[in-house]
Amino acid sequence: MDDADIDARFAIAASVMAEAAALALQYNQRLETLTIESKGPQDLVSEADREVELLIRERIGVHFPEDDFVGEELGSKFDGVGVWVVDPIDGTQDFLLGFPTWCVSIAFVANDELVFGLITSPVTGDRYAARKGEGATWNGQVISASPATSLKDGVTSVGYSTKSTPYDLAHILDGLTTAGGVLRSVGSGALMIVWVATGQCIGYVEMYINAWDCLAALCIVKEAGGRSNDFLAENGPAGNGRIVVAAPALYTELESLLPTKS
Repeated sequence: MDDADIDARFAIAASVMAEAAALALQYNQRLETLTIESKGPQDLVSEADREVELLIRERIGVHFPEDDFVGEELGSKFDGVGVWVVDPIDGTQDFLLGFPTWCVSIAFVANDELVFGLITSPVTGDRYAARKGEGATWNGQVISASPATSLKDGVTSVGYSTKSTPYDLAHILDGLTTAGGVLRSVGSGALMIVWVATGQCIGYVEMYINAWDCLAALCIVKEAGGRSNDFLAENGPAGNGRIVVAAPALYTELESLLPTKS
């Protein structure tokens, strides 16, 4: 896949993102009308999730039918050149509760590498984007990870999934607070990761996260000069696993906070 191929996909991704974010926001403004289902403990899905993903999948399919697609709600296919990894609404519970901390996430992977990532927070209007080797932006402005050298220097975000254990979370929180760190947590892992790219947070850790929740954000973090584990190599574009994202000087210390076994 050459530069022209990537340029074409990035342009379409930006256009589709704008349309998808607008649709998601329309659903968010009429929550009382939505059909909501449970996929498991603390794991909800609404018609908004499915319809937004369907829109993204259909728009991309028109332009690039040869590409693969991994989505949270409508399944995956693997038989093409590159793969789109999409979370139509990352932070569904926050979305349904009326909190602003949810987003639309689109990543593109080719040759086992993150090529670009886009994230939009429809409620706030914040747009994050990055392309491999070209840096990262927030609302069009270049961003960079924090220069922090201590966990005392800022806020670390911590994610929690019911597919990990309360012990895992307690272990992480004990280590972080003992080191003098301050923590926060919201419903969207993607947003917590991109806040490391903007320097608003100095790190993010979670024992279990899905690829569609994090790949776009990881591309943005890498291009902003942050550091993370190689989630794509470890888990693939449709897998799941632990994640550590940090300001460069804090990666090793933050990684050490995770328990060795789940």
